[in-house]
Amino acid sequence: MPVQDKVRVLVVDDISETRDNILRMLQFDINIEVIGAARSGKEAIELSLKLKPDVIVMDINMPDMDGITATETIRRKLPYVQVVILSVQSDPNYMRRAMMAGARDFLTKPPSIDEFTVAVRRAGVMAHDEREKQAAASAGGGPNGSQGSSALSSTRGKIIAVYSPKGGTGATTIAVNLALALKTEENKVALIDANLQFGDVAVLLNEQAKNSVLDLTPRVDELDPEVIEDVFINHAASGIRVLAAPPRPEMAESVVADQFNKLIQYLRQIFTYIVIDAASYLTDVVLSGIETADQVILVTTQDIPSIKNCSAFLNLADGIGVKRDRIIFIMNRYDKRITITPERVGESLHQEIVVTIPFD
Repeated sequence: MPVQDKVRVLVVDDISETRDNILRMLQFDINIEVIGAARSGKEAIELSLKLKPDVIVMDINMPDMDGITATETIRRKLPYVQVVILSVQSDPNYMRRAMMAGARDFLTKPPSIDEFTVAVRRAGVMAHDEREKQAAASAGGGPNGSQGSSALSSTRGKIIAVYSPKGGTGATTIAVNLALALKTEENKVALIDANLQFGDVAVLLNEQAKNSVLDLTPRVDELDPEVIEDVFINHAASGIRVLAAPPRPEMAESVVADQFNKLIQYLRQIFTYIVIDAASYLTDVVLSGIETADQVILVTTQDIPSIKNCSAFLNLADGIGVKRDRIIFIMNRYDKRITITPERVGESLHQEIVVTIPFD
């Protein structure tokens, strides 16, 4: 997606040769302008406040302050700034920490020129959009020009889709517990039941849903925080907000993927995290949630059908442009007595299983 103005980039790396290589890769793109370079995390924070870049290309390992800590600080002070992390290590734990700190992308050194420039341009589009939203909010009007949007934030919440291509793997339980774990005094968390025919999220939380996603998607272009508050379930015990599935299976067809996607994008302005419990069947709505998600938690178990379906999904993800580094592959109900190990599954599917949840 092209940008109207040049993407203003700050490069941060403690090694001068690496900085020079990054500058060389970016100089060939007429839509990108490098406005400065920093040698440390602390210097990155200082230059960010002074230069106000759109995008920061950030090394993860630096002597005084690591890139993840610097990213968190910068995003707190300048929430529109998008950070692309570069690291020699493709450790999923680093990726997870970087995304939790607010990084937009995570690339392994050395990235290809095409991969790198596309990531920077994409982050630039996001930064320009965030600047415009922040300017509109400062002018006193929300996305619909109303004054009733004081609950909207200028930052973008993180979308996490929990998905398993085979039913019965415990994905809903994982999604619910993930939402509960993410909720803190600072974090506002929304849990969305995207299993539109037979969703169980409200049941697991011992709640009865008076409203559902169908109360929001048809009027997605005229939402405000008060409407969201009225429709979502307030789970009093935890403080998370829950959007239930429609009450009857046949109503699922009335949820339009484009409207669902717009709803998710709107919720980014209100919630710190949006956790989507996706149905196993790849409907347009589920695909929309997966493609929009910052992270996809892919759930398998040790049985062959589950592994086979995960393999098929990973191939599909490659085809639709969902990068493997956005996918967190986990194994639920892991039983050490079974010879199908996480290591063997990861090697076979070319996607490391980074978390195992024990059977007991």
